[in-house]
Amino acid sequence: MRVPHDEVAGASAAWNWYPPDARVVETEEFLLVRFPDWFYSPLELLRFTPTRPTREVMPEVLKHAAGLDADSVAVWVKLDAPADLDPWLEARGAEVEETLDVFAAPLVPAVPEVPVPADVAVRQVRDVPALQRFEEVSTAVFGGSVPPPERLAEAVRELEEEFDSGSGRWVAEVEGRAVGVGGLSVAGPAARLWGGAVRLEARGRGVYRALLATRLAEGAAHGCTMALVKGRVETSGPVLRRAGFEVHGQERLRRLRLA
Repeated sequence: MRVPHDEVAGASAAWNWYPPDARVVETEEFLLVRFPDWFYSPLELLRFTPTRPTREVMPEVLKHAAGLDADSVAVWVKLDAPADLDPWLEARGAEVEETLDVFAAPLVPAVPEVPVPADVAVRQVRDVPALQRFEEVSTAVFGGSVPPPERLAEAVRELEEEFDSGSGRWVAEVEGRAVGVGGLSVAGPAARLWGGAVRLEARGRGVYRALLATRLAEGAAHGCTMALVKGRVETSGPVLRRAGFEVHGQERLRRLRLA
């Protein structure tokens, strides 16, 4: 059984997250987000669904971006992006910063089997110390900085509201040390698996697999029929393929410097 491509494309396009304290400019044609300063990429164009040619809409985006205190804007070229967006960005010197494969796997009639090593313990984040460990691993892998204590406390309160839905964050430990993290957001039939990261020195011993298995089981237990992951080609990609995930296309992150 495989997940239909149009379902994957729709779920992927609808996947746009930002914290409640972000500054947002949203229209029918785009979603521009200025994240807090601790975020590793402060200004991102998360959605670009123009009804007009790119050459008409992107200057409007850049006009708004100029007033959001950033020297560049990260533009996600997603599966549903118009065909002229990538060439428009490339012509203006926007470099490809990251390429992600869009993976999907069915969770029915059965959750994919993922072998998990016995020496990896996966614990759900439910308090500030656990969230601190989560953020320390995440920033070590992806960059950025750990949010301030007041933001961590607020984030834990937000997590408490999501527990019943199945959404949450997990930390993987080896010999009591936090070495991996991963998040899950339940969005209708889609289990969005995000933020999977493992410290360099702990890779190759099944930490990512343990986080993957936990989140797949949690998503299925809360009624999800599809698991969706945007995975790095070189790192999580091989693990996801071995677990039965299929690639449905790629998303590119291009960084455009603001004059």
